[in-house]
Amino acid sequence: MNIDKQFKELIKGCEDVLPTNALKEKLSLAQKEKRPLRVKLGIDASGPDVHLGFTIPLRKLKQFQDFGHTAILIIGDFTGKIGDPSGKNKTRPQLTDEQIEKNIINYKKQVFKILDKEKTIIRFNGEWLDKLSPKDIVKLTSKFTVARMLERDYFHKRYQEGIAISIHEFLYPLFQAYDSVAIEADIELGGTDQKFNLLLGRTIQEEYGMKPQVIMTMPILEGIDGIKKMSKSYGNYIGITHTPAEIFGKTMSIPDTLILKYFRMTTDISENDITDIKNRLEKGENPRNLKVELAKCIITMYYSEEEAENAENEFNRIFTKGGTPDNIPEKKLEQKKEYPFLSLLNDLDLTESNSQSRRMIKQGAVKINGQRIDDANYIYIAKKDDIIQVGKRKFIKII
Repeated sequence: MNIDKQFKELIKGCEDVLPTNALKEKLSLAQKEKRPLRVKLGIDASGPDVHLGFTIPLRKLKQFQDFGHTAILIIGDFTGKIGDPSGKNKTRPQLTDEQIEKNIINYKKQVFKILDKEKTIIRFNGEWLDKLSPKDIVKLTSKFTVARMLERDYFHKRYQEGIAISIHEFLYPLFQAYDSVAIEADIELGGTDQKFNLLLGRTIQEEYGMKPQVIMTMPILEGIDGIKKMSKSYGNYIGITHTPAEIFGKTMSIPDTLILKYFRMTTDISENDITDIKNRLEKGENPRNLKVELAKCIITMYYSEEEAENAENEFNRIFTKGGTPDNIPEKKLEQKKEYPFLSLLNDLDLTESNSQSRRMIKQGAVKINGQRIDDANYIYIAKKDDIIQVGKRKFIKII
């Protein structure tokens, strides 16, 4: 593909390409020098799942890969211990080495559902960041000012509101920028919420005598709540390794207003198909029909068409006819042992925290064998074949 066509395809779906002309120049230079561009995408090991929101830059990275460029996925084993402050109104909790190691194993399994394993370079930023001496870190921090750091919207807001900002949070974007120096990135991809960090990468590369990278940002995908961005932290995400039934159920719960955006940003359907979906909505077709198509499209991408059909049938059986799933996950508990129910729900991975367990109980969304549990202080006595249900999609059978 010639440079103009390649450029046109690569900028499709991007929010920012900065500087725009520099991307075409880098593509032309790479062709002239007969070398691939080095394209960087970073991911912190902050949770166990790759979600649909992160597949957007991942799929853009795959596009570069398909054009013959070098895809470099940086897993932030070092920066994950700091926690990206982007968009946060308080300091994030720092992860342990054990949590990060577990998440890294999960990530490496998941990203190759999208990327070509044989053509992907995976690097861990601990390789170089762990080796920085105090002198090196002082040198790095000297390249940027506190005033410039406070220009970033969420830092500025927290500073104005008197909300604490820890010094280590200022280091996060600097370390992310140094990643671009370490791997000599030509291009860096990320969401629009990463724009400051990506631009800082350009600044730091120049400070270290390198040609600055081109940055390409992609729109942020709202989570299934339709309000906040899709995030593991908010629990409003659809993971690409969630079961087909989970993906189907969660997709069916997105607001109608996000149907088009989800189709455009998370699937490979054409613009003609997008136009057709838009016309169907405008003509008054039931949005439920389109959510079914969306759910099946996503499941087919990450599993198979057969799994998508099965997930639809299962969904209809459970939610239309009030049944229970055929293949309920099983958990072994010591029979007749007493368990505080609030924490048990969390231990069984039916909720993500005790506070969520309490909230779900209060909402009447927790049942044992179809009987609602209303008491957050309930003590559960383990019994074989009991079915514990949280919400409409999560079930556990006790064995």
